Amino acid sequence: MSQQPPQPSTGPGRQPRRVAVVLFNLGGPDAPEAVRPFLFNLFADPAIIRLPNPFRFLIASLISGRRAKPATAIYAQIGGKSPLLENTQAQAAALEARLAADREADPAGGGAEARVFIAMRYWHPMSAETAAQVKAYDPDLVVLLPLYPQFSTTTTASSAKAWDEAAQTVGLAAPTRLLCCYPTQPGFIDAAADQIRPLYEAAKAHGTPRVLFSAHGLPKKVVAAGDPYQWQCERTAESIAAALGVDQLDWVSCYQSRVGPMEWIGPSTDAEIRRAGQDGVPILVVPMAFVSEHSETLVEIEIEYRHLAKEAGVPHFTRVPTVGVHPGFIDGLARLVRQTVANKAPICAQNGDRICPANFSGCPQARR
Repeated sequence: MSQQPPQPSTGPGRQPRRVAVVLFNLGGPDAPEAVRPFLFNLFADPAIIRLPNPFRFLIASLISGRRAKPATAIYAQIGGKSPLLENTQAQAAALEARLAADREADPAGGGAEARVFIAMRYWHPMSAETAAQVKAYDPDLVVLLPLYPQFSTTTTASSAKAWDEAAQTVGLAAPTRLLCCYPTQPGFIDAAADQIRPLYEAAKAHGTPRVLFSAHGLPKKVVAAGDPYQWQCERTAESIAAALGVDQLDWVSCYQSRVGPMEWIGPSTDAEIRRAGQDGVPILVVPMAFVSEHSETLVEIEIEYRHLAKEAGVPHFTRVPTVGVHPGFIDGLARLVRQTVANKAPICAQNGDRICPANFSGCPQARR
């Protein structure tokens, strides 16, 4: 992630009057013809294909050309486009309403006015257009809030770098603070557990359920280079499992969406589905690293993994919805925003400081 230049202070003891909250997300194609350029933007990202240009450009062109047709077929199963933008807009509206309600409930507390914006990484609205909107809002402080609970150099760091470049391009000079991660934030964890409980009870009619906490995978070499994503995902799974309060809960942390010939972190979700079939146990697949629905949840889990489970002899399959606009999750995001506003550090995690062990050089706070 790029090192931010020195930024103007809001003044000693002075609270910002206006705060711009920028939600980071990956984005997704909004029409069939957007699939190929979306894929090109994805694979042209140096955080994804870690090669210099022109090699990265050539590889991105090759992969996006080859994958455009099958990817278009995937999106055709959910209406021809990604629902991610609409889902993120709903989360932005819910968060802005919650922050406004908190300010109205405590006007003497001096809370700032807050407006929530969306910056997608690989499709519109991307950082350049959002940064211009934020500049027009003229905030005293910008809070960058990724909708990736677990930090990765491939997601949050890439989005933050793109934002830094866009902000400099449009001349946005307001102080900026990044909330880098919140893998065990209570609002997020409790919302996820709340989504699971009734579905777990229903699955018990088919045996003792096994809960698969599934996250998007990463190549092993990325994690070996110091990326804390897998460590944080494991903390998320542990926390949700504990929050469920089920004695001797059968659960496993696993990873989906593998592409390419490289060795990826595991165990893989599809391998765990096959193992559940061998064991004859019902399963619930929990998308623990996704907070809104998109192709990985609505197609890969709901359609492809459901079909695999049937083939593997799994007696009962359930896809647990993402936390979306669950009130507990939105409340958790609002708490994170208020905490980040109060914290003077340019980068902080869910507890206001670093949460990653020292050996993770990919942690953004390792550069502080």
